[in-house]
Amino acid sequence: MLEQLRQRLPDYRRTELPLALPEAAVLMPLVDVPEPRVILTVRSNSMPTHAGEVAFPGGKRDPGDKNLLMTALRESQEEVGLSPDYVDVLGQLSPLASRYGMKVTPFVGIVRPEAQLQAEPGEIDTIFQVPLQFFLDEVPELSSPIDVFGRQFRIPSYYYEDKRIWGLTAFMILDLINHVYDAGIEFEVKA
Repeated sequence: MLEQLRQRLPDYRRTELPLALPEAAVLMPLVDVPEPRVILTVRSNSMPTHAGEVAFPGGKRDPGDKNLLMTALRESQEEVGLSPDYVDVLGQLSPLASRYGMKVTPFVGIVRPEAQLQAEPGEIDTIFQVPLQFFLDEVPELSSPIDVFGRQFRIPSYYYEDKRIWGLTAFMILDLINHVYDAGIEFEVKA
C-alpha cells in the first residue's frame, strides 16, 4: 500500500485556495508497517478550537517557520513527540479552509515504526492509529450539502471504534485515497 502511495503521490495535482486566510499545516502520518496505519489525535477538551475532535497533528504557522512543511513537522513534534528524523515527507495535498477561518495545508509523511509518540497533555488527549485499509473498506457517511466559500460539499464522517473522524480530517483522508487508491468517493456537489 505504501509503495503505491510513493508511486502515485508525485502525480497529485494541487488546487490552490485563493483566500487570504491565516495559515496552518498538518502532518498526515502513516506508519511504515505491513498493514500501514494512520496516526490521529483527539484534541484536549481545554483547547479553544476543535476541542475533543479527532485531528492530524498540526497547527498555526509561527512567524519563525520558514515554510508550511516546517509548521507541520514542528507542530507534530510539539503535540505528539514525533521527531522529524523519523518522518519521510512524500508530498503536499491541496489546502482546505477550516470553519474557523484558517487555510490548512496537509503534508503526507511515512513514519518509521520505531518512532516514539507522547501526547502533549495541554493540547492532545489521546493518540491513536487507524489501519489505512479501514478508510478504503468503509464508505463515509456524507452530510447534506453545505456551502463552503461558494462551493457545495457534503461533510464526510467515519466512525472508528468510539471515535468520529470527520470534517477537514476526513476531507484530507478522502483526497488522499481518491487520488492514490482510486476510492472514487465524491464529496463536492457538482452543479
